[in-house]
Amino acid sequence: MRPARVVKRALATGDRWAGPWRMSPKALLAGVATGGGWVLALWAVNVRPTARLDELLADLAHVTGLLAGYGALVMFFLMARVPAVEHGVGADRLARWHAWGGRWVVLLCLGHTLLAVCGSAARDGHDLLTSALRMLGRTQLALAGAGLVLLCAVGAVSAHAVRGRIRHETWRAVHLLTYLGAALGVAHQMTGPDVAVNACAWWMWALLHLTVLVLLVRYRIVVPVRQALRHDLRVVEVRAEGPEVFSVVMRGEGLDELAAEAGQFFRWRFLQRRIWHSALPFSLSAPVRDDRLRITVKAVGNHTRRIRRLRPGTRVLATGPFGAMTAHRRKRRRVLLLAGGVGITPIRALFETLPGGPGDITLLYRAGSEDQLVLREELEAIAAHRQARLHYLLGRSDASFNPLAPQTLRSLVPDLARRDVYLCGPSGMTVAATAALVQAGVPRTRIHTESFAL
Repeated sequence: MRPARVVKRALATGDRWAGPWRMSPKALLAGVATGGGWVLALWAVNVRPTARLDELLADLAHVTGLLAGYGALVMFFLMARVPAVEHGVGADRLARWHAWGGRWVVLLCLGHTLLAVCGSAARDGHDLLTSALRMLGRTQLALAGAGLVLLCAVGAVSAHAVRGRIRHETWRAVHLLTYLGAALGVAHQMTGPDVAVNACAWWMWALLHLTVLVLLVRYRIVVPVRQALRHDLRVVEVRAEGPEVFSVVMRGEGLDELAAEAGQFFRWRFLQRRIWHSALPFSLSAPVRDDRLRITVKAVGNHTRRIRRLRPGTRVLATGPFGAMTAHRRKRRRVLLLAGGVGITPIRALFETLPGGPGDITLLYRAGSEDQLVLREELEAIAAHRQARLHYLLGRSDASFNPLAPQTLRSLVPDLARRDVYLCGPSGMTVAATAALVQAGVPRTRIHTESFAL
């Protein structure tokens, strides 16, 4: 049974729609915290009370090293693209957690290194430089040191001040060094005093690494390759939709097997010269229909401008679907869809497929002017067919005019506080709209949005 039909039946009977199993954010955080508690317990059972400085520093080095190793595994798990996690937590939230957690992993690695060097210097009576050089003379520690350098390089290019100045392709290439950096540290972890001395701990630590490795290989390599071979996706047409906006229509085989839902996205790789090496996320701008997929893209950089020049027949590798901004988040019968600019793409798919009777679905579309409205004819046809409400919020915002002000939203949607809201648009518009919706009485738990800016 297709997801939209399941939702429609659930709304009619008053039941919550479960759908495919999804891991909630709370469940994921609880699992991560439980694992962290196990790591601390593993360290605590080996700690012996002492007043010696070198042993205190060594104990702190051990716990920071264990937490860094565990943190790295969590970061890889967050980005493993496990469907239950991606669909339940949301790609944007996972990306934010990954970025935040990655900084702490690097800091823990640096702290572990510094504490280990200080502990060695206090024990042997050497200065810090001599102790560091002596430690690097051991092969496993030298490999771990090389891994730390790679992780620091990844952290440096991921900093906001740096990432905004380099090409996305460069950032991705450097980011791949994370795998090598983590691999170089594995041998050091497995032979460390907190893991190697306990057979049960060693096997548990090895099982954690193996589990994450299997997930990474399965969902980042095996599944995409299998999908590419199974569905044989190719470009059919590229057509203009507005100023610097165009749609790419693709055809494949057995696309219903993807179980793609309105509001979700894929990571697309077009096998054409100069763009084959990059895979970028774009939302579906229409439901899967007749073995066709469609995305609508705004040309904002070299890569997207080259996509506009795709030739019919070009092979496409699509990984997904991903994203949690789907019908399963819906809690109320009535829904407000709020889009800005090219953010209309996933909202347009939801506008067509979300179950509801006359007046249940309202779409507000924010744009600077009429010529910036994308997919306008389709939106008006859907509104007429479904007897849904459609309003365009046009004009530039200034001190005297704010189409997203709480009082404006309430005047257009009087029962706003009792609706679910699906929101998609540029980051500035999304932040402003979220604040206005909260002021208008909509609980944050009923504002559903997803961003790929990270």
